[in-house]
Amino acid sequence: MTTDTITKATASAPAGETVLDARGVTMRFGGLTAVRSVDLTVRSGEIVGLIGPNGAGKTTFFNCLTGLYIPTEGEVRYKGTVLPPKSFKVTAAGIARTFQNIRLFSNMTVLENVLVGRHTRTKEGLWSALLRGPGFHKAEAASRKRAMELLEFVGLAGKADHLARNLPYGEQRKLEIARALASEPGLLLLDEPTAGMNPQETRATEELVFAIRDMGIAVLVIEHDMRFIMNLCDRVAVLVQGEKLVEGDSQTVQSDERVIAAYLGEPFEGAPGAEEAEEVARAEAAAEATAAETEAETGAQARTETEATGAGATADGTTAAVADSDADTDADSDSDSDSDSDGGSGADAPAAPHADAPEATADADTGTGTGTGTGTAQASGTRKEND
Repeated sequence: MTTDTITKATASAPAGETVLDARGVTMRFGGLTAVRSVDLTVRSGEIVGLIGPNGAGKTTFFNCLTGLYIPTEGEVRYKGTVLPPKSFKVTAAGIARTFQNIRLFSNMTVLENVLVGRHTRTKEGLWSALLRGPGFHKAEAASRKRAMELLEFVGLAGKADHLARNLPYGEQRKLEIARALASEPGLLLLDEPTAGMNPQETRATEELVFAIRDMGIAVLVIEHDMRFIMNLCDRVAVLVQGEKLVEGDSQTVQSDERVIAAYLGEPFEGAPGAEEAEEVARAEAAAEATAAETEAETGAQARTETEATGAGATADGTTAAVADSDADTDADSDSDSDSDSDGGSGADAPAAPHADAPEATADADTGTGTGTGTGTAQASGTRKEND
């Protein structure tokens, strides 16, 4: 895996205190484990990347960090304090995020969207807002001032009164970042901030993230654009099938063969889920071997039956041929015998006596032999005439 390197706009800020400390975070949905025992730390002034193939569990891990999901196992600490399992309390504690799919109030203005993000930093309550006392007006003015500063920071101050839905896609992404920054976070989570952007917009987002880091805000970012990640991040962690595969600087991650194999979809030794995959492969191989043996046995049996049938057919043919030959011989013999009987005289070939011969002999005196014993009658008649 290679990326084109460009010089970072600003030098990496020195890492300070630990802002995020996630230990053994596991998230299960029924029988499916989406995230398994993931450890990750982020320090102030640091940009950390979280990468991995689609379905690796990156956004699920983000949801566990921000209170949208309650982890099945493990804990998440922000500046040493375990975070409560409520997203609004996590935001109040100091963690803000953007989403993979932009979530803006499309029918509100750009400025109003940023003001929504200020609600966790406003001390005035409901009654103050309803009564609109001096404290409320003062807090509102401070919020509007800060919101405009953030719009200036992301380059949208000139469109403060525009409806959010009328902004181009890249500017909607910037507006979402400005709204997240409005809560004054110590840690900003960005979920695919450059998705759908052209190269110029991606470069502008990169510069914006560096500027956020220079404000002292730690950044944890999910992204599929490897050039963006490798140019931007101080450290990169790789998730594969819900488990952390490797963590290190960009050079270490880029040169790791396991990471390359994971992105190419190739199996590798020690990969998460490899044992299950090997068991499946062994089961499939055993099934194929059994099928091959069965097929071989069936083929051998079929060949044996075919050979036996052929041998039987040959034997039957030989027997039939012999029988036909004998029949032909007998027929020829009978034909010759008949010829001799019909063509010879009574003296040379007297006919064999027949059971009905007396009747024929009796008729022979008149010279009219008929019925059975015809040959004898004819012979007797002949002799009578000769006499």
